Amino acid sequence: MLSTDFVTGAPNWLDLGSPDTAASAAFYGEVFGWDIQSAGPDSGGYGFFQKDGKTVAGIGPLTEENSSSAWTVYFRTPDADATAKAVEQNGGAVRVAPFDVMEAGRMACLTDPQGAEFAVWQPAAVKGIEAASENHTLCWAELHCADPSAALSFYGTLFGWRCQDMPMPQGTYTVLSTAEGDQQDASFGGLVTSGQEDEVRWIPYFAAEDTDLIQRKTQESGGSVLIPAEDVPDVGRIGWCADPFGAPFAIIKPNPPTA
Repeated sequence: MLSTDFVTGAPNWLDLGSPDTAASAAFYGEVFGWDIQSAGPDSGGYGFFQKDGKTVAGIGPLTEENSSSAWTVYFRTPDADATAKAVEQNGGAVRVAPFDVMEAGRMACLTDPQGAEFAVWQPAAVKGIEAASENHTLCWAELHCADPSAALSFYGTLFGWRCQDMPMPQGTYTVLSTAEGDQQDASFGGLVTSGQEDEVRWIPYFAAEDTDLIQRKTQESGGSVLIPAEDVPDVGRIGWCADPFGAPFAIIKPNPPTA
């Protein structure tokens, strides 16, 4: 699971692009109990979701042409410009060229060769989210794509990720880890095969004490259940949801760690 000891290649930020930020903030406030704080008058409507006073994600209006509401996962890089160049050199695309976000850091919005959108964050004053892997915060990031081997090669070139296959009832699941530290402790996400072109994407997972309760709150607040909660052996209870504007996200009640 994630920590806030961000190393190269680890998820260190995520944000939601929304056509109605006020409505989205109200939804996630009902579902996760998040508060919203503006990033200031010069932020273009950007704000921060907070839990117990700690920033857990960002939210902003849709800024890219023909974009739809979605969560974007950011990965830590020591050099956003070099990472963006490597993306282009390895078959991906730069949707938004690297730029400075005031004194906070430097970022770029990117797309991998199979069409999954992601971003990178080069920290300055802001290192990343302030809480992870606790209730109602980001705890995992999962990539769905048609060609896992190609994805591993692409992201391995960018970040040096390690991987380990884990047998699952539905097939093999590939666990992703950063290049530093014990491989199991450094795991942050997974990779699964998707045969649908419109399902090529990164999905954020939020930890929850009660997956079923979060799905009920999602429906009561105008969202929808994409995959009803179910128990996954040796992992936890997992479900998928979408907010009122269609942005998908997943929730998990992780199994207690074993000794």
